[in-house]
Amino acid sequence: MKQTLAIDAFSALAHDTRLDIFRLLVKRGPMGTPAMEIGRLLDIKPSTLSGHLATLKRAGLVSSERQHRKIQYAPRLEAVNGLVRFLLEDCCGGDESACAGIDLPAQT
Repeated sequence: MKQTLAIDAFSALAHDTRLDIFRLLVKRGPMGTPAMEIGRLLDIKPSTLSGHLATLKRAGLVSSERQHRKIQYAPRLEAVNGLVRFLLEDCCGGDESACAGIDLPAQT
């Protein structure tokens, strides 16, 4: 992952409401959650929710799919794995024994 992409993703998550939205989507899983359900569960106005979801989508952290009259949002877990790999790619100077307590996601 390039540093500019990581900065965009971290910036998107550096807001309490967007972090709440993303964590909810991760909890709900890859099948996604309708936008209106996200708003209802987190008590967010539709106009505010729309902006937050757009920011998360631009950062590559969520995907959306229109299903008739509703839009399903789902977490892009591969993007999160990319962020973790970005943060830990040079962990402990390559000394794997020093990084033994860190569970790194599998490389894809």
